[in-house]
Amino acid sequence: MTLLEGRVAIVTGAGRGIGRAHALELARQGAAVVVNDYGVSLAGQRDGAEGTGETPAESVVAEIEALGGRAVVNTADVADFEQAAAMVRQAIDTFGGLDILVNNAGFVRDRMLVNTSEEEWDAVIRVHLKGHFAPLRHAGAYWRSEAKEGRPRAARVINTSSGAGLQGSVGQATYSAAKAGIAGLTLVAAQEMGRYGVTVNAIAPVARTRMTEGAFDTSAMALPEDNSPIVAWLASEEAGDVTGRVIEIDGGQITVESGWAHGPAHDLGRRWEAAEVGPALRDLLAAAPAPEPVYGA
Repeated sequence: MTLLEGRVAIVTGAGRGIGRAHALELARQGAAVVVNDYGVSLAGQRDGAEGTGETPAESVVAEIEALGGRAVVNTADVADFEQAAAMVRQAIDTFGGLDILVNNAGFVRDRMLVNTSEEEWDAVIRVHLKGHFAPLRHAGAYWRSEAKEGRPRAARVINTSSGAGLQGSVGQATYSAAKAGIAGLTLVAAQEMGRYGVTVNAIAPVARTRMTEGAFDTSAMALPEDNSPIVAWLASEEAGDVTGRVIEIDGGQITVESGWAHGPAHDLGRRWEAAEVGPALRDLLAAAPAPEPVYGA
């Protein structure tokens, strides 16, 4: 038996890069996979897989089928609420259910904050943050319904955050804000959906992809497929006791990230006077750990 035998997965943004690697790994581990990819260039234009005449999703499905696996193409815009619902329904109708949701789709519009346009902000927040919410919302409703009908599934959600969202990244204010939002969404969803047997975790992958190439030197970066075995394990029934975690993956190194936590505190027992705040807050800051450095600082 392979790790995911008999399980059904959706992987968004699975036409290339990290998403493609996830889809292939889940299939190798026995899962049937809905390969979602809207099929766009980094500039946001619809395109096809280079030189094949196939869309990126079609190419990945063909790879999975060549391995003897089961897969189906989905070209939904994951940030479109109704299209996301139809994607979840496709998994259920095609393969008889849904057990795994890997939210991976996204793109970048790197710009210094004061040069960022409203359109760029809206586009990145929409695809990353709403593109996580919409599939999760519809998959979660399905799993809740199944649990209430006495058919609970050992469901798993793996979201995709980033070091940019956890520590920040100069020149990526919009992307960092979206990825930080995904980390927060992961924490809440893990608590709310645990009662239905669903775990929700996030990864912060490091990999050389078309999103990172050109932004900085990627020659020493890990490969997309280096991230996928961790995703496969998190997607398994074995991982049922792991939820609400963000895990950074950098090649052979995995790190459990520690997010915001209550640090040193001082309770005055009454309302603060403005003149009192400075000395007290400086004492607390001196006792608190220094923040992680921002990438690119």
